[in-house]
Amino acid sequence: MNKDFLSVYDLTRADFEIIFEKARRLKKMLREGIPYTPLFGKTLGMIFEKSSTRTRISFEVGIYQLGGTALFLSSRDTQLGRGENISDTARVMSRYLDAVVIRTYSQEFVEEFAKFATIPVINGLTDREHPCQILSDLFTIMEKKGGCEGLKVSYIGDGNNVANSWIDAAARIPFQLSLACPEHYEPDAEILARGMKEAIRGITLHRDPLDAVLEADVIYTDVWTSMGQEAEKDERTKAFQAYQINSSLLARARDNAIVMHCLPAHRGEEITDEVIDGPHSVVIDQAENRLHVQKAIMEIVMR
Repeated sequence: MNKDFLSVYDLTRADFEIIFEKARRLKKMLREGIPYTPLFGKTLGMIFEKSSTRTRISFEVGIYQLGGTALFLSSRDTQLGRGENISDTARVMSRYLDAVVIRTYSQEFVEEFAKFATIPVINGLTDREHPCQILSDLFTIMEKKGGCEGLKVSYIGDGNNVANSWIDAAARIPFQLSLACPEHYEPDAEILARGMKEAIRGITLHRDPLDAVLEADVIYTDVWTSMGQEAEKDERTKAFQAYQINSSLLARARDNAIVMHCLPAHRGEEITDEVIDGPHSVVIDQAENRLHVQKAIMEIVMR
């Protein structure tokens, strides 16, 4: 891997294999109660401009389990919130910390921070990408399906950061990606064009979710209104009415299809209770795997 983990697209096939093998080992050791503290004495800085449940807990618990310490920094706690230059902050924090995970709005912020930092920088989420989430999702699919290659993954809903990172993953791993998004809510045009050009198994964009989920092995969705888009909620709710994951949609997929959601879920909107709590759902396993995969990422970049 590179010094930093900013995008799924930056990974090679070998990187995926190394991360997933380490995550499997770390998960097994934790369940067997075997102590493993390779990051003893290391400190992870956590710069969060966006609120979080899974990202914050999994990174904090993960670094503690690996023997290190987490230092949580909201935008109100640092001079970044008062306009300090990103390059100055990155260079100073590099003298105090051993790595930084950033959860923010702008991908450019993360990339500029990484440019000037001499320590590893991990993208915990931006409006454009959510790479840690997608690595955890791929790891979950491998656990449930025995692998990802040759599968059909159907993403239904908003063409947001999660959709963008799924496209990046399809450009690196040979699975088929089928997206269904309403008009004006497509993924990032540049990322989509690059993915369609480079994905071995192909990427398709549909308007009708019934077409997208046909014979799918994995059905994936996310909230219709992400953080920072609250003013658009009514408009988005109207636009996405046909994009709900429900029993009728699930029936179009393969009999053994799994259903995924990165959480938090707005039940009754993008997914029904019947589906998210049903036998096809792997949502809680998926959330747990954030811990194991992010521990693998931290061990790799911080050692």
